[in-house]
Amino acid sequence: MKKITILFVCLVSFISCETVDVTNSQYNYVLNTELEDLLKEIQLDFPILIEKTERVGGMLTRLEYLFGEQYIIWNEPVNSETWDVAYSNLLPKMIEAQQIAEIEDAYNHLGVIKTLKAFTLITLVDKYGDIPYSEIALPNPNLDTGESVYNIALEILDSALIDFGVEGANMETDYYYNNDYTKWVKLVNTLKMKIYNSTRLVDPSAINNFENIVSSGNYISTIEDDFELKYANSEMNHPAYIKDYTASGAGRYRSNWLMDKMVNLDDPRRRYYFYRQIECVPGNFDEDGNYCEPEVFDEAVVLCLNENQPAHYPSDMVFCSVSHGYWGRDHGYSEGIPPDAFKRSVAGLYPAAGKFDGNEFASVSPGIGGQGLGVLPILLSSWVDFMQAEVSLATNDEGSANTFMQSGIQKSVDKVQGFIALDSDANLSYVPTSNDVSNYINSIAANFTTGDISEKWNVLGEQQFIASYGNGNNSYNFYRRTGFPTSLQFHLNENSGAFIRSFLYPQEVVDANTNIDQKPNLEVKVFWDNNPAYPEFPFAN
Repeated sequence: MKKITILFVCLVSFISCETVDVTNSQYNYVLNTELEDLLKEIQLDFPILIEKTERVGGMLTRLEYLFGEQYIIWNEPVNSETWDVAYSNLLPKMIEAQQIAEIEDAYNHLGVIKTLKAFTLITLVDKYGDIPYSEIALPNPNLDTGESVYNIALEILDSALIDFGVEGANMETDYYYNNDYTKWVKLVNTLKMKIYNSTRLVDPSAINNFENIVSSGNYISTIEDDFELKYANSEMNHPAYIKDYTASGAGRYRSNWLMDKMVNLDDPRRRYYFYRQIECVPGNFDEDGNYCEPEVFDEAVVLCLNENQPAHYPSDMVFCSVSHGYWGRDHGYSEGIPPDAFKRSVAGLYPAAGKFDGNEFASVSPGIGGQGLGVLPILLSSWVDFMQAEVSLATNDEGSANTFMQSGIQKSVDKVQGFIALDSDANLSYVPTSNDVSNYINSIAANFTTGDISEKWNVLGEQQFIASYGNGNNSYNFYRRTGFPTSLQFHLNENSGAFIRSFLYPQEVVDANTNIDQKPNLEVKVFWDNNPAYPEFPFAN
């Protein structure tokens, strides 16, 4: 008969503490049922944390449209939501589930819990820097340094590997890998690679540790290994689909920078990433090079139509509109909302499972395309190739960097093109051919080869960003590590303030916890970011 004490921690959200003392051996069955329920909740709560962090990361790096004349406005309420998901929901459940799993000797369950916990911790450090962890059972926990939390995450991941090495029962529900624990092990090792890549600027041993995992071959390297959440039904659709495919039209704007970049590169993924409701944006050109002369009424819809390009923009920088009918907004545009819901470009087939763009130029409506049964990409094999390309270029191995970059592009395109099966009405005549894809990759590789070192970083950065579409955490971290690409569209407001190097703490947390002082500004860097301060870095701000 076991004596079980479960501590329900009073985390930073200041919930009350209590203990449950159980001496009844019949409680073992109850514990197992509770463990399965907790694990289901943890698996579904974790992507909420990723969603909350990735979207603002995408906005900052021009994968998504960012509203606002000042970066500071994106501190709240985004921060409160992220903090609450982690400290009021995820971490308490993880701690409770881990205690139960340890009692039950549920080793596979333990491995999964620890893997997701480590991923949660590094995600929080990447966003905030120093965070509470070692004292989260106390009413007013102190902050742990980001570096120490990263080290704790590595220890947790090593412990998860040990758990996965012990035979154990399957989880009742595994939303990610269907109880294939060899893939969970690959995820653990890939998370360690992610940590080492992030810390390579401040840890001389990081690259060697990274390469040791690469040498093992036991990491996410194929599309089948990809770590992602699949949106399975109409009650759990992709958020971008929910926003854009409505009876009243599109609810979001797309990034002019990303659409313009993919048009100019003739990227084979653009018809999957975006669906156009119109053929041409007034004041720009259609696919055939025909100019769309603005009508008088267009000025009330394209609000920037009569505005001049900002003086701090280079003359060749995209401004106001994109050709080929891609209707979006510039970085930092903060005017009101005109009646353009049936003109905007919307989320396409990847990753939101919207509509494939086959030049229909028709209005959106609920239920079309892939019906929102898309994915939240969390850690993909293509991104691992881009990590290897980054490490190679950082160590002056330009040939390997080019090879890994090409592999990453190919995997990204292959994954994206696999989504065509979700849109039963897709016009397949517009699906890029294998020759189209090969020509694209060869063109990018040639640009990399002929460019100087800065241009090589730009080429790599642009491709890393494009492949990261759907998860801005990936591009946000790359941008803070490297400062590339420098080709990003500038903020419309030359005085937008410093680029966000880390986020402020939620004010209600600072007010309630005497051991947490608010940061002086958004320029405070996370521990692994040793790049110059604003305004020297990053170039595009």
